[in-house]
Amino acid sequence: MRADAVAAIEARGLRKTYGATKALDGFDLTVEPGRILGVVGPNGAGKTTVLNAILGLVPCEGSLSVLGRDPWAERDALMREASFIADVAVLPRWLKVSQALDYAAGVHPRFDRAKAEAFLARTDIPRASRVGRLSKGMVAQLHLSLVMAIDAKLLVLDEPTLGLDLLYRKRFYDSLLNDYFDGQRTIVVSTHQVEEVQHVLTDLVFVRRGRVVLATSMEAFESRYAEVLVKPESAAEARALAPIAERAVFGRSLFLFDGADRDALAALGEVRTPGIADVFVAVMEDGVHDAAGEAR
Repeated sequence: MRADAVAAIEARGLRKTYGATKALDGFDLTVEPGRILGVVGPNGAGKTTVLNAILGLVPCEGSLSVLGRDPWAERDALMREASFIADVAVLPRWLKVSQALDYAAGVHPRFDRAKAEAFLARTDIPRASRVGRLSKGMVAQLHLSLVMAIDAKLLVLDEPTLGLDLLYRKRFYDSLLNDYFDGQRTIVVSTHQVEEVQHVLTDLVFVRRGRVVLATSMEAFESRYAEVLVKPESAAEARALAPIAERAVFGRSLFLFDGADRDALAALGEVRTPGIADVFVAVMEDGVHDAAGEAR
């Protein structure tokens, strides 16, 4: 990021408690403009709390700037530049598709109805149908069509494809990447279906107990982590290289490495880039990392 550029999101030391529960405990995060960030963490890690804080819905201790604004003091102005999709079922069941278009056009100054109509024309969604009569996949398509028609700088997604089948999940992310993302907008997505969004993301953070325990670009992720499927006779040699995880696969051992020498790994077998889910499990089980990703 240029020295004079403003981060899309800049969070420092965010803290939020609900009674005795620490939802956020010193949460730090920087997201540059024009990036697609994946937020991954177990249930109760604080993901939804931080997304709600970014949208100005949850006040926190610490400092937070979103698109150069204070999301709590300037929420009305911020929401002219930001959009949000949570569970696809948030649209009222009694609402007709045509009424959803009318409503969006009436409340958001940057909504382009013609663009929304064009997106919907590529679906099988009847304009006269009520939301309650649509399939979950159709509701997701409707919601995304409404959001993509808003000229927003920031899109926040919290489990946007929850409960959808594989076909609709793929369509959702393909539309998001091909029809909405333009290299200028910033997208933050929290999801448990991390393998399906790995090709979409430019950046990744792991969240645990209200803190960022790993923050990396996907480019750095792919060069840093590696996995090798090793024959039994080479397992001891692989273990000597200090893998962060090991599991049995069809009579062989699959080793996961963090920062290991690629030439040394290549002598053991084919070196591949692991999935986000495998690294996530290893990091969560292997111990806490700091925000730069270094073990401590």
